Amino acid sequence: MTTQWSAEAAARVIAEHSGVRGPLLPVLHALQEEFGYVDPAAVPLVAKALNLSRADVHGVLTFYSDFRTTPPGRRRVGVCRGEACQSVGGRSLAEHATSSLGIPMGGTTPDGGVSLDQVFCLGLCSVAPAVLVDGRGVGRVDAATFDGLVSS
Repeated sequence: MTTQWSAEAAARVIAEHSGVRGPLLPVLHALQEEFGYVDPAAVPLVAKALNLSRADVHGVLTFYSDFRTTPPGRRRVGVCRGEACQSVGGRSLAEHATSSLGIPMGGTTPDGGVSLDQVFCLGLCSVAPAVLVDGRGVGRVDAATFDGLVSS
């Protein structure tokens, strides 16, 4: 369960992590861990606390695809896009995922039910193609298995 975003809670998280060496990435990761995403309203708070420009913080936040700037869906699904998965149907699985959910990679269904992301190598190469569903790796996934995973 994540905390509801607020400037006060964000300031607390930032303060707790701003003392580490090279604090920007640890602070952003901590914010995402706390809230499930990094609210764009946190950018000026982080910039001020770390004596950086807003552009610097925004640049790092938007450069790394692991950071979300919108709340994630209740179910988080990642389709592996690594080479082993691609060689045994991962590409068609990814196409099925985006088509069946009606959202692009990195998107969330309008009802907030599912967020779909691409991930690169889950270490499940021997059971490819694989997906990550709410932090749990699942191998040998085809279209029907995928549909069952996201609907359960």
